[in-house]
Amino acid sequence: MKLQKHISRKSKLGEDYFKWEVILSKEAIEKAGFKEGDELEEDAEKGKIVLKKRERK
Repeated sequence: MKLQKHISRKSKLGEDYFKWEVILSKEAIEKAGFKEGDELEEDAEKGKIVLKKRERK
């Protein structure tokens, strides 16, 4: 698993804005039951991020 940082856009004032991506294995995605296009929620605390499917209303 790897954390990657990418420039998402540059402002007219020269400031860079970034997005972050986590590369997950196919096995982890399948085990979690995630599918492409699923809406996810995150819960973060120091040293830990938990992802879960967003419940549909």
